[in-house]
Amino acid sequence: MVATEVGGGGFRDMRSFAFRLITGRWFMVFASLLIMAVAGATYMFSLYSGDVKTSLGYDQTTLNLLSFFKDLGGNVGVLSGLINEVTPPWVVLSIGAVMNFFGYFMIWLAVTGRIAKPKLWQMCLYICIGANSQSFANTGALVTCVKNFPESRGSLLGLLKGFVGLSGAILTQLYHALYGDNSKALILLIAWLPAAVSFVFLRTIRIMKIVRQANELKIFYKMLYISLALAGFLMVIIIFQNKFNFTRLEYAVAASFVVLLLFLPLVIVVPEEFALWKSKLQALHNLSQLKVVTENPPNPPPAVELPPVQAPSTAESLPQSADVPASSEEKSVSCTENIFKPPNRGEDYTILQALFSIDMLILFVATTCGVGGTLTAIDNLGQIGASLGYPVRSTTTFVSLVSIWNYLGRVVAGFASEILLTKYKIPRPLLLTFVLLFSCIGHLLIAFGVPNSLYVASVIIGFSFGAQWPLMFAIISEIFGLKYYSTLYNFGAVASPVGSYILNVKVAGHLYDKEASKQMAALGITRQDGQDLACTGVECYKMAFIIITAATLFGCLVSAILVLRTKKFYQGDIYKKFREQAKAAETDMATNGNGVIPLKDVDESKTTKATTEATAMTTGHD
Repeated sequence: MVATEVGGGGFRDMRSFAFRLITGRWFMVFASLLIMAVAGATYMFSLYSGDVKTSLGYDQTTLNLLSFFKDLGGNVGVLSGLINEVTPPWVVLSIGAVMNFFGYFMIWLAVTGRIAKPKLWQMCLYICIGANSQSFANTGALVTCVKNFPESRGSLLGLLKGFVGLSGAILTQLYHALYGDNSKALILLIAWLPAAVSFVFLRTIRIMKIVRQANELKIFYKMLYISLALAGFLMVIIIFQNKFNFTRLEYAVAASFVVLLLFLPLVIVVPEEFALWKSKLQALHNLSQLKVVTENPPNPPPAVELPPVQAPSTAESLPQSADVPASSEEKSVSCTENIFKPPNRGEDYTILQALFSIDMLILFVATTCGVGGTLTAIDNLGQIGASLGYPVRSTTTFVSLVSIWNYLGRVVAGFASEILLTKYKIPRPLLLTFVLLFSCIGHLLIAFGVPNSLYVASVIIGFSFGAQWPLMFAIISEIFGLKYYSTLYNFGAVASPVGSYILNVKVAGHLYDKEASKQMAALGITRQDGQDLACTGVECYKMAFIIITAATLFGCLVSAILVLRTKKFYQGDIYKKFREQAKAAETDMATNGNGVIPLKDVDESKTTKATTEATAMTTGHD
């Protein structure tokens, strides 16, 4: 008999489990949560935009142009998607970390006067590079998680994108604890911290085999509860910080609680990985009982001789035809010939098939209108508050409210859409339509300057902005498949800078400067070069947000068209093929611990290979 000895000292087992833990699928989710929790620097532009404006002497149109390049970099991640198609995720994360540090560090040097004042195109390049690192983090971590957990993609997208939305409030607490009220130092923080976190977890994030776990969704719900506790704590502490003047020590205590809650998911991850490690260790024990018969059985069955079978000759196996010569080969189909002949929805589209499809065009237009409008409001919150007469301290409150409700919008849209889809077959495009309609309320509150309504508008806009992302990314993965999801995911995100340029730069920025110039002319003031253009009153943003409301309503109507086009698709079982893949993988991994296998059927090399594979399973290799 051949037996495999299993066991060892406690130290050996602990080392085996430690390796299993840091290479496990659930620890990978935890690492992705931390990467996402510090990857939302693009949503904090209004906190340091005032320093950029005054230090470099920009007007509002110029500042909004800088904001556009920030949105362009943050959402044009096609390059990161293409790189991720041919390289492992750690390559994408490494590139993103380097870009993040370089871009924001150069901005910090410029704002603090440590280098000569850069030209406008250089500042646009710096912020575009820094913001583009966010798309690399999203592609490396988020896309990898979706591929590893395809049946829970809605919940997972909501959770991970929720932490991105919450990152603004998280980074704000860390910034106050480390640097006090020095808003210029915030730029330095967002330069080094996200890069450091990505480098720590480079080898943890990787593609694994699809293995469906029975309690998979329950684990994500537990992580959701922790994130809700984090959001609730941030909400309470922000209210107290707005009412009272916190000292540096009090900021440090608050930041410590934030860090504690960020690492709390380990309480869920470690037991889950330990349970998986024990079950696979047990499989190895069972494999050690595998019996291989080395002697002939007592009464061997008589051998049955079969006549030899001759393989057909080439001429026989390839029948000739009068029209097709024997040497002819099947023509290869060009990748451009089937662009306008896409497969059924839910199958794997090629990149070109998806980009030229009507469904993608409709989704792109709807997202351009919806995200572009809400992002314009978020980027201009500081200037909106100042024009409407809110105190300067309220700007931090607005940004934190947007960040928290951005998070809530993402997790609610992700988890709720998953429940409504699986239980009631309610399509995600319908929920996207409702979210666009809801955001119009926030735009109208800003347009008409209702007293003290900016707090409510921040909540509505933050929720609406956050809810659109997991819905859009889930729709893309469901309609066009996961094969080229890295690229298609980032193409969908391009809608954000397109909408931001149209509605933020060309509409809001232009109309703000026009109204400010009119007010200065009415006071008999001539603007000098480099002088800040300041506008006060409701009129500063009234017309801009009326136009934004109209554009969002148009996006709502376009989204309704997608609802009608995909209604039949969402009524079917869109996750069936992933369940079949997971079942096939589980069947391949299953081992029979009590079988008796004749030596003529299993040789020693195969037995050794099976033992090696089982050992690899216990150490976390997938």
